[in-house]
Parts: sequence; C-alpha cells; structure tokens
Amino acid sequence: MSASNPFGQVLVALVTPFTAEGEVHWADVEKHIDDVITAGADGIVVTGTTGETSTLTDPEKIRLVEVGKDVAAGRAKIITGGGSNETAHAIELYKKSEQAGADGVMIVTPYYNKPTQAGILTHFRMIADATDLPVILYDIPGRTGVQIRYETILRAAKHPNILAVKDAKGDLSEVSRVLNQTDLMYFAGDDANVLPTLAIGGTGLIGVTANIAATPYREIVDAVNRGDLHAATAEHKALEPLVRAVMTHVPGTVAAKYILHGLGRIHSPRVRLPLVGPEEWEAAQIEDELDLVKDIVDFSNFRPDRNAAAGGALPKVAGTTR
Repeated sequence: MSASNPFGQVLVALVTPFTAEGEVHWADVEKHIDDVITAGADGIVVTGTTGETSTLTDPEKIRLVEVGKDVAAGRAKIITGGGSNETAHAIELYKKSEQAGADGVMIVTPYYNKPTQAGILTHFRMIADATDLPVILYDIPGRTGVQIRYETILRAAKHPNILAVKDAKGDLSEVSRVLNQTDLMYFAGDDANVLPTLAIGGTGLIGVTANIAATPYREIVDAVNRGDLHAATAEHKALEPLVRAVMTHVPGTVAAKYILHGLGRIHSPRVRLPLVGPEEWEAAQIEDELDLVKDIVDFSNFRPDRNAAAGGALPKVAGTTR
C-alpha cells in the first residue's frame, strides 16, 4: 500500500453479523473482520450498504469503527461508509468516526431527497472540509436516485481530501475519462466489474462477494499489479458463479449472510427489516449458482438454513439514519 493510496486495494464491504434477534453479534464481527484480513483484504468498509447502514444506530456505527481498528491492528485500513442524506448528520457521523480511529470515509451520494449536482457537490465538499480523513465518493444511482455526473466528479477532484470514487454505475468509458483528467483512484463497486475496472487503470475493489472469498480478489489484484492478465482472468472466471450467487437474486447483504452462515462462519444469517432472508425459490437459485463454484471456496460442508434466514429482525433500538 503506497503513501498515495491510503485505502488499500482489496476492500471488503463488510456485512454486520447479527444475532437471531437482530442485535449486533460483536464476537462474530471481530471474527469476520479477522477472517477477511487473513484471506487477503487490506481494507474494510464498515457501515456501508452491505453493512446495513440504513438500519444501524449511530452508536453501533462508531463502535464498528472501534472494533475494526482493534481487530485489524494495522493489517488493514478501516473505512467508514454510509453517511446520511442530511449533510449535517453526515458531518457529525464522520467526525465521530475520525475520533474513533477511522482511516478514511466513504460518502454516498445523498439518497431520497435527489439533490441537484450543485447540492451533491456541496454535500461532498462540506463533509471533506469537516474531516482530515481521505474521502471516497460513492456513486450508486441505482440506490440513491441520482448519479454523480462526470463534470461534478472533476470539480470534486479538486478538493485535497477527495481522493477516490467507488463506482457502481458501470460506465467504464466515463471511468476512463475521469482517470485521464484527474488523479482520482477508482474502486469497482460492482463485483462483476472488478477485473474490467482494474484493466483500464482502476485501483481496486470494494466488494460484497469478498466477504466470502477475499483471496481470489487478492490474487486478481496482485496479478494485475504484476501485469499477468492471464492469471487475473482465470480468477475472474472462477469467481463468476459466486458473484452471481451473491449479487443477482436478493440484496447482496442477504445472500452474503445466507452463504456465510451456511459455511459456519457466522452464527446467524439474520438481517434487519425491511430486508428479509431469501424465500425458498430465491435460496434455491443461490444454491444452484454455488454448485457451479469450483476451487475458490470449499462448499463441501455448506449447510444452508432457510428457516434461520427467514423473515427479518426488528432490533430493540431503532436506527437513526434519516
């Protein structure tokens, strides 16, 4: 990890393991962070979309940063994701995250209120002004309702703290244009686009499937770094059915927890409402894809539990994200 890249290259968009009642299972959180770092991750994004940021309380978000820092112990960077669609709330969260030891922040485009590009840029700049931490902008119009336009990215890039973009638009021609005109780092925000993003000059990935299999992503990144496209492509192909299992049938969080639980790596696959576990037919689709996975993950002891995953939890304390 160079001084010019304070985030790492293989970043896991970490799930937040819960108990069957929907409370954070802190022992599982610690174990899971250690597992993915051991498997090759050099960055962890806590409280992102995959971490169910929408239904976490602010104290839970700050505690996830603290636990992440303790467990990582310098082996991986801890990035805090999520934020808020209220600029003042986002600033407050990121300041507290910085105090808790976060190494960087990932700011999602404000969702639901659909600001103009001027509003989006102001949101980013004010948060970046409020913290000394390096910033990743998260461009995911499928979830937020608004994209960060090319011109806005160029203007945001002039801020000294804004160093990177997590791209979930999938427009690689735009990524190339931005890479040509700025010093921004690009992280693939769609698991299927990791190798294509790296191949045009991207820096790394912030991935959901990496919760289950960080090692193949480490191998893809390392292969690209040494110019071995053949080896990178072989790993990309091997990962394809697992990416499909995680990302196409139900929300990635739901599928990742279902699979991690079936592998015995977390105690419960529970998600918080309004997310629910996979229905019977969705679980069957996930399992059909897993049957196609070879070599990269050992599914010989995979024991899916559709009953444990059913429904969703109402935690005792409501989240505070507006």
